[in-house]
Amino acid sequence: MDLFTENRPETCAGLGLDCGTCVRRCASSTAAVCQDLQPYGAHKVFHQLYPSSACHPMAEAFVRAYQEAVAPEALKSAIPVLRAARASAAAAA
Repeated sequence: MDLFTENRPETCAGLGLDCGTCVRRCASSTAAVCQDLQPYGAHKVFHQLYPSSACHPMAEAFVRAYQEAVAPEALKSAIPVLRAARASAAAAA
């Protein structure tokens, strides 16, 4: 069985994989190698990875999982800014 040519829900289910877990893991792996995709780009990547029309309903879940996977890095860089804003607001109150 070749998941690159037989990438359909039935094929994955036969291996014990469910769509949600598969999509989240793939989105996380995609985020690890490419962290600057806009939603449209992540959507396009999904369709390249999952060409079966049976998989297409999971496209939005892939985009959300991708955005969640790249968000922690963005949040880490925003923490000092958030702390400064909170301190400034507390000092003004």
